Amino acid sequence: MIKLLGAVLILFAGTLIGFQQAARFAARPRQLRQLAHALQRLETEIGYGHTPLPEALGRIATVVPSPIADLFLLAAEGVAHDDGLSFRESWEQAMRQGWEATAMRAGEQAVMLRLGSALGISDKDDQLKHLKLALLQLKAEEDAAKEDQGRYEKMWKSLGVLIAVLVVILMV
Repeated sequence: MIKLLGAVLILFAGTLIGFQQAARFAARPRQLRQLAHALQRLETEIGYGHTPLPEALGRIATVVPSPIADLFLLAAEGVAHDDGLSFRESWEQAMRQGWEATAMRAGEQAVMLRLGSALGISDKDDQLKHLKLALLQLKAEEDAAKEDQGRYEKMWKSLGVLIAVLVVILMV
């Protein structure tokens, strides 16, 4: 009876692990779309609204879902506080601090860090150009993420179950 209960728990845990890994592959393209949407809104705030960056980041944080909103909220808070940090420093700190909560990878983080080094130090037109470039790069990353999702999502689901079954067989 205890072996049967142990086998069921192992099967459940293995399946759960596989599905969690698959969920990360599914979350990455979705979060990249949300990040691109947030950058488009930032482009609108800068280009048409002439909104100061801290205020624009705060507004964006209210309309995009978490964990993307957290990145923009951390950046807005970093700029708003008088810690002596420049916009670039607070942007980098926010991206590094909040990135672990996302399903995105280092390539996307590098795009965002490059963008942060260009925002706030140049004129409106230059900032808009950098935003458009970041959007193009994120679109390429999103396409790669969709390919990875199609390739690996089903594999992880199956692999979790199969490894759990192997462990149960080896246990018996």
